[in-house]
Amino acid sequence: MNIPKQTTPMIWGAVVGAALCAILGFTWGGWVTGKTARNNIEAAERDATATALAPLCAERFRAQDNADAKIAELAKASDWQRGSVVEKSGFATMAGSKGGESDVARACADLLLAPKTPKS
Repeated sequence: MNIPKQTTPMIWGAVVGAALCAILGFTWGGWVTGKTARNNIEAAERDATATALAPLCAERFRAQDNADAKIAELAKASDWQRGSVVEKSGFATMAGSKGGESDVARACADLLLAPKTPKS
């Protein structure tokens, strides 16, 4: 079998070209692996759920009898403890779930402590 002389450089060119294409695609082209894509989707789902449920949690938290005292207690807690303070109150637990959602509790605490904007 006679293989043309230019076959070896052509094969090496294709291999190097494919490697460069992959390197450029993953570094600058925005390509991701399937696992990274699944992780990104899960993170987006958690963020969307927390964003949607946090206002309900904040409304329920403000509706309790001693809301002003509880919000003051929440403000005294450190940033990383605020989510657990809301979670312990039970208002971050949505109907049908067994425990509080920590992402919802953190978002709820942020809403409760956000500066109030004047209504126009």
